[in-house]
Amino acid sequence: MQNKGYLDMQLLRFTTAGSVDDGKSTLIGRLLYDSKSIFEDQLEAVEEASRSRGNEEVNLALLTDGLRAEREQGITIDVAYRYFATPRRKFIIADTPGHIQYTRNMVTGASTADLAVILVDARHGLMEQTARHSYVASLLAIPEVVVAINKMDLVDFSETVYKQICSDYGTLLARFGLQFRHVTFIPLCAKEGDNVVTRSQRTPWYGGPALLEFLETVALPEEAADRLRLPVQYVIRPISDRFPDFRGYAGLIAEGALRPGDQVKVYPSEMVSTVKDIYLGDKTLESAVADQSVCVTLTDDIDISRGDVIVSKEGNQPGVGQDFAVDVCWLRNSPLVCGKRYTVRHATQEVVGIVKEIEYKVDINTQERLYDVEQLTMNDIARVHLKTASPLVWDPYRESRTMGSLIFIDASNDTVGAGMIAGEY
Repeated sequence: MQNKGYLDMQLLRFTTAGSVDDGKSTLIGRLLYDSKSIFEDQLEAVEEASRSRGNEEVNLALLTDGLRAEREQGITIDVAYRYFATPRRKFIIADTPGHIQYTRNMVTGASTADLAVILVDARHGLMEQTARHSYVASLLAIPEVVVAINKMDLVDFSETVYKQICSDYGTLLARFGLQFRHVTFIPLCAKEGDNVVTRSQRTPWYGGPALLEFLETVALPEEAADRLRLPVQYVIRPISDRFPDFRGYAGLIAEGALRPGDQVKVYPSEMVSTVKDIYLGDKTLESAVADQSVCVTLTDDIDISRGDVIVSKEGNQPGVGQDFAVDVCWLRNSPLVCGKRYTVRHATQEVVGIVKEIEYKVDINTQERLYDVEQLTMNDIARVHLKTASPLVWDPYRESRTMGSLIFIDASNDTVGAGMIAGEY
């Protein structure tokens, strides 16, 4: 029964970001430690590593800083994923780097997050990285942001300092036009555990939840009730004596729900049919929902192939096109060059695409738009005009991460860029 309960629990994916020495890794270590989500051998290894480094106390940051360079320099370089659960919810944490040269790592770690925890050192207030990380979180359409005001012990748990940072962050959002569904401010001391798992008596002026309490109760993003997206990954045709006429369409349901008898439309052909059966392995299902990999049969014989998308006949319909405005984060040293052919992978479809124009590049520190840019280099973020050789079935990234995201692959088969479709060009 415990396993079933765990599988049925809601999953919250969140990412952490902040300036160097703001305490991201320490916060995650404290969260894991105080929620009893680490094994004894892990704790023993961290205690031994702390002693060998001359630390007087257990350095909980070592729970997440796995690379030798990270431990030696005291910084986060690569994305570290950690998994834990409480009786109320299960979590995946992406601990992302704070340095500007690791912007691509932050984009990668935050791309699937439902919530971002942005740390601010109470002594220093908002930093350049605060604006940068907030911009990336907004670009990636993360709906919820927690501004974790850390190291409150070093400012004597001052309510005045807390309120000033809250006010300054509101000014920052207005200045750069950044929008989130909700922003929550939590004063804490990650090193000593104040307001991390339990509420602290040292902040009597703060009436909100501890961080873990908030993570356990925050509302998860809701999918549009009228939106079904099933990108077809594989057409199943056994052609055997047992299944002489079977034709099924297999894929992962990206959004929505599906039941036998539902009327559906197949894009890009826009042919209409009805769901006959839904299979999960050799079992038939009465319904299927997002994140399930299923095989669907239809009542009509329609020409469907990999890359086509099955959607509800009524309700929200996707776009079909070949010219897009795309926000790109470039991931490799080899630059993005206008006119160069790239393989563009979008959902289950692969097409050839070229960047016709770099509309502007964003100065990630100031959010200023830089025009007349001829190429992009690693960690650059820009708005480009992408043209594909054949149509893509798409939704804007802010409405659907699955149907609005794509990657660029070069001739060496390296993934060189990550893109978010903003709309038609």
